[in-house]
Amino acid sequence: MSAGQQQGGHLDEDQPPNAIDRLSHLAAKLGAACLLAMVGLGLINTLARFVGRAIGENLAGNAGLEGQWYLYSLAFLLSLGHTLRRGEHVRVDVLSAKLRPRVRTAIELGGGLLLLLPLCAFAIATAAPMVARSIEVWEGSPDPGGLPRWPIKALIPFAFILLGAQGAAEALRSARALRRAAP
Repeated sequence: MSAGQQQGGHLDEDQPPNAIDRLSHLAAKLGAACLLAMVGLGLINTLARFVGRAIGENLAGNAGLEGQWYLYSLAFLLSLGHTLRRGEHVRVDVLSAKLRPRVRTAIELGGGLLLLLPLCAFAIATAAPMVARSIEVWEGSPDPGGLPRWPIKALIPFAFILLGAQGAAEALRSARALRRAAP
């Protein structure tokens, strides 16, 4: 169990995972696969550069390099909700370790409702017009031989929808825990 789970994370072994938890977990598994693919693509890109230099041909291109950062972006964005679920997101454990569990749970609830969910709504509202425009013009890479940009941009609001759904589930868990612990 991670420090985040011990210090106030909501990974409750007594509760079976709900549909949102399972979706977050599935998205994170896909993200992990993207990391493996990114490493493989990086190896291929490196070998292509060395072999290309040896034979005097350019075997590497912008698509391979952009593919690596696409895969990293996918891994990061797809793992947001799962990271929250496991209590491995950023928090100030040094301070929360000194608090009673009920106070930590109340802070988690307040943070979810007052910070996380509004941040997700803002990110979705801000990204949506950018994504719509990117799809409208079939935005591509400004570099020769690069990849289209609109697919990766389209994932941004989706990732924040997943994070917001997981944040709402965590807020509900916190509210239930506070209700159960009420004197």
